[in-house]
Amino acid sequence: MDASFKNETLAFFETIAKYYGSKTEISSGITTHLDAVSQQSTWLLSEFTLIQSAYRNEGNKFMLEGKKTYFEISAIHLIGFEQKGRHQFEFIEQYAPNVYRITKIRFLYKY
Repeated sequence: MDASFKNETLAFFETIAKYYGSKTEISSGITTHLDAVSQQSTWLLSEFTLIQSAYRNEGNKFMLEGKKTYFEISAIHLIGFEQKGRHQFEFIEQYAPNVYRITKIRFLYKY
């Protein structure tokens, strides 16, 4: 992971506390082709109020938690991070040569 990509990802998680209490939408998809995500992927959508987040050293995971909701993003498998819009972020993890998980997070933030 290059230094600027790592810094952007860490900066996101260092400032995520401002979103605590915000409705959070996570859509996560598994795909074998990053260039044809919508046609080749399987998606999951989850909505919850963000209560807390943390970095779990054991397993190197970024964690987001809401009531009855727990979601993790693997730091080891993370190959992409981008802010896609105001309060919208996208993570790409690579688990095998042709297996990717794309996670889109949107915070319905009042500010």
